[in-house]
Amino acid sequence: MKIKVIKQTILILGILAITGSCSKDYLEVRPEGTPLEENYYSTQEEAFSGLISVYDALGKQSKGFENMITMFNAGSDDHYAGGGGATDGAGIQSFSNYSLDASTLPASYWNDFYQGIFRANVLIDKLPEVPMEETLKRRYSAEAKTLRAYFYFELVRIYRNIPLIVDPLKTSEIYEVLQADPAEVYKQIETDLNEAIPELPVKLADIENEAGRITQGAAMAILGKAYLYQGENQLAAETLAQVNGTPGGTSKYGYKLLDDFSSLWTISNKFNTESILNSAHTDKSNAGWGNWGSGSDEGNSVNIMVGPRNYNAMGGPDYVAGWSFNPITQDLYDQMENDPRFDATIADVKALKEDGLADYSPGYMDTGYFLKKFMPLNSDKSTGGGNVELNFKQNMYIIRLADTYLMEAEALGGQGSRAQALLDAVRSRVGLASVPVSLDAIFHERRMELAGEGHRWFDLVRTGRAASKLSDRGFTKGKNEIFPIPLQELENTLLEQNPNY
Repeated sequence: MKIKVIKQTILILGILAITGSCSKDYLEVRPEGTPLEENYYSTQEEAFSGLISVYDALGKQSKGFENMITMFNAGSDDHYAGGGGATDGAGIQSFSNYSLDASTLPASYWNDFYQGIFRANVLIDKLPEVPMEETLKRRYSAEAKTLRAYFYFELVRIYRNIPLIVDPLKTSEIYEVLQADPAEVYKQIETDLNEAIPELPVKLADIENEAGRITQGAAMAILGKAYLYQGENQLAAETLAQVNGTPGGTSKYGYKLLDDFSSLWTISNKFNTESILNSAHTDKSNAGWGNWGSGSDEGNSVNIMVGPRNYNAMGGPDYVAGWSFNPITQDLYDQMENDPRFDATIADVKALKEDGLADYSPGYMDTGYFLKKFMPLNSDKSTGGGNVELNFKQNMYIIRLADTYLMEAEALGGQGSRAQALLDAVRSRVGLASVPVSLDAIFHERRMELAGEGHRWFDLVRTGRAASKLSDRGFTKGKNEIFPIPLQELENTLLEQNPNY
């Protein structure tokens, strides 16, 4: 989250160590030792730092090598893992070819979200005793509950069988936790969000200093998405309709489709009217390789990961040379070739090389097609300290308005005038004519509109199409719809491994 603050890493279940970096645009919080947890949250400033630490877990979308976007792209039919070779990232490679098991799965896809949950639990528990204005206290609690609900949503759709923890745990209690019924997890998600929504602002009053903070619209979007994943379509449609408002218009939360699809990927176009929930980034954290993956690297790692390896512009676009992860499959290229969103989504570097306008070194599973949405130009490089590769500042959408339009249309069963209007709004924005609304039309539109943003694999699993679309990659029905529980989480605990792993 931005909110003009460099995010703090607060270690729960022990002592709280507060760290930070600063620039003129960011609030500086300097360490004053390591206060014990029981003595912390004694001031409004400390409560705010605790809230920022909860927001920090949103960075899982696009920070570090083990981020949500490149990982879940790799397992879909739109991308391969790519990278430097078959052993370049055991987790992402094994997910892409469906050899993933408990030993190759990076534990961070479990740990990072639970870290956010633990931080939220402690803050929610401590807030009642913090001497601060009651309205502000309720807002902090609502933000923490919304974030906790989002983290649980990610965990339950990735692993299904997870522990449900809503109170701070003592270290000894961690080893006695049991997995909950997924229905209980979803019930808690709904409870958190329904309690939070009335206490959240409809719109941010101070955009300059609060950009990226949770509003009612963001919480409603998470709730609608959670209903959709449970098959509660009527509730999903009713909830998402509040987020969306009149298709093509401005909703009560201020959301509106941007006129120009390509402007969604302009790096400076942060917190625009289509943005609902973000993973926000800065080029001012001065992160180096010692920070990478630690939570103190605030840059967007997806940017450097998806660029062509050893790219050299010779009259073509001046892309930053990257690590060649997530090359585009031929199937997605063929599907998008005549779509108006192609040029903003896919960079055909193979064609540039054939025309003598660029050169690059083919990486693993190279197709010559790269994810242009997240490929920065050299002019976008940080000029500050640290390593350039770790300090790209493009915000990443977790939920954006076109996504919620299409989710609502799906929840409506792909029929009726409202579903038609939602589909038409997404298509007309890019100059496409209306087509009769149906679930197949909506699924196709999601693929074209949201390509490369980490949604495709989840869409295939949720709609029961994963086995047919991914069988040639090794996907096994009844197994690969969820991840295995990480091996480290099973050792000396009462957790049970997911079926067939």
